[in-house]
Amino acid sequence: MAPTKKGILERLNAGEIVIGDGGFVFALEKRGYVKAGPWTPEAAAEYPEAVRQLHREFLRAGANVMQTFTFYASDDKLENRGNKLTLTGTQINEAACDLAREVANEGDALVAGGVSQTPSYLSCKSDKEVKSIFKKQLDVFTKKNVDFLIAEYFEHVEEAVWAVEVLKEAGKPVAATLCIGPEGDMHGVPPGECAARLVKAGAQIVGVNCHFDPLTCVKTVKMMKEGVEKAGLKAHYMVQPLAFHTPDCNCQGFIDLPEFPFALEPRILTRWDMHQYAREAYNAGIRYIGGCCGYEPYHIRAVAEELAPERGFLPEASEKHGLWGAGLEMHTKPWVRARAHRDYWKNLKPASGRPLCASTSTPDSWGVTRGHAELMQQKEATSKDQLKQLFDRSKTH
Repeated sequence: MAPTKKGILERLNAGEIVIGDGGFVFALEKRGYVKAGPWTPEAAAEYPEAVRQLHREFLRAGANVMQTFTFYASDDKLENRGNKLTLTGTQINEAACDLAREVANEGDALVAGGVSQTPSYLSCKSDKEVKSIFKKQLDVFTKKNVDFLIAEYFEHVEEAVWAVEVLKEAGKPVAATLCIGPEGDMHGVPPGECAARLVKAGAQIVGVNCHFDPLTCVKTVKMMKEGVEKAGLKAHYMVQPLAFHTPDCNCQGFIDLPEFPFALEPRILTRWDMHQYAREAYNAGIRYIGGCCGYEPYHIRAVAEELAPERGFLPEASEKHGLWGAGLEMHTKPWVRARAHRDYWKNLKPASGRPLCASTSTPDSWGVTRGHAELMQQKEATSKDQLKQLFDRSKTH
């Protein structure tokens, strides 16, 4: 019998660093397995080999959490705005759990079952209706015996609290991350208050994911930590940011940027930026450190390499990667060999190669959130008339 793995809280309570995986929807969209727009995870059942391979690459890169590919896998999201439901939510969630467990068993990784925000909440449905959606996913996670649970990608702390209240019924550890920045959630609740509310609801691990770049997310988690401590509460902290530079974002994050989602590549962080992120997160007292949209396995490998002194080992993928460019010592060109040292890469200011492009953009800033008519969701496809209204409005922003 294989030895029993330490659980997520056992690891964090011991002060261990837990490295999360990266952003599956963006990575698989680029590979041709996820459709941009709905961003739903049918690929877990339709193309299991693609999802399995990405799990394996993140495991090899150093991740020790395999998060189920169940982002937006609630029934209401799977049928939103004309998205055709070819598989049930239960089928997708079960397939995702099986893939995550299969790969987790290949290393010292845990499986986390994840739920995320729902169209039902945005459409002002009741807490009972929204909670029933989370419960349906939780039933699968309980059946498949995931190791812990994550409520991730919530713009409103109220809905995240509802999710935590449902997830804690399983008796497993619960983490909760909001997709917010220093300005707080979309109704203006500050990060510290958000975190305290999540802990009071039953989350043992709190933090942020997505919507903002790493250093902005670290700053936000620091604010959360202050709020939890001020409330006389205790928690562990996690951060899973974007792999894009977002200095020009407002409270809505990167989805307000005009480049979202098909022209974000010039903003991508380098592996060397990831070293800085990992160190900043660690120094802030965050011990669950991973990534979200834009993160590829090489980004997670960089996080694992930066924190190797604290963890006591390098990831398997470092066998093919010289630390701080050391592998360039073997290059044929002397000027490239001259780059085989830390100072070169740490101090480099990469050029974009786009002489006519600005360094920042102007976010759309429509200011629409839960309670606004424009954010009411529907099963039917967006009509031509609805699109025309949106196109016309976009000209005024």
